[in-house]
Amino acid sequence: MSDEITRQADRALEAALEISGARDPREFYRERLRDLKQADPDGYQDAVAHYRDTLIPSVADGSAAPLDAWTEYGRRLAEALSPGRTVSIDESGKAHPYQGPDLSRLILHVPEHTGTRALLVGLPPALSPAQRATFDVLVSGKHRLRD
Repeated sequence: MSDEITRQADRALEAALEISGARDPREFYRERLRDLKQADPDGYQDAVAHYRDTLIPSVADGSAAPLDAWTEYGRRLAEALSPGRTVSIDESGKAHPYQGPDLSRLILHVPEHTGTRALLVGLPPALSPAQRATFDVLVSGKHRLRD
């Protein structure tokens, strides 16, 4: 993978973020990668190979929609870190089985081990109050309402 391909992929993602108003997921995916590196070095190597060999080239050449490809990568990281199920949370706070990226929904990966916090996969441009409450409880572990 060349530096030029990486720059093309970055430009494509940045343009998609600008147009959609979506949040850049790379920061929290880097955190997932650090966690994966410590927990499962082989899983980490698989994730890095997918990034290098699949994600970046497909975004750079336009064969994959940047936000969709990155969301799927985030889901892949979450699953590698902790097996479970991915759900999307609509604006009312109702959970639905994950059926692919959707910018209006909060996307969480819920580990199958009880007592483990949900992992963030995707954020809408703005969280509804119900999505915020879901995030606060399932991801952040907060048990008090915001003021």
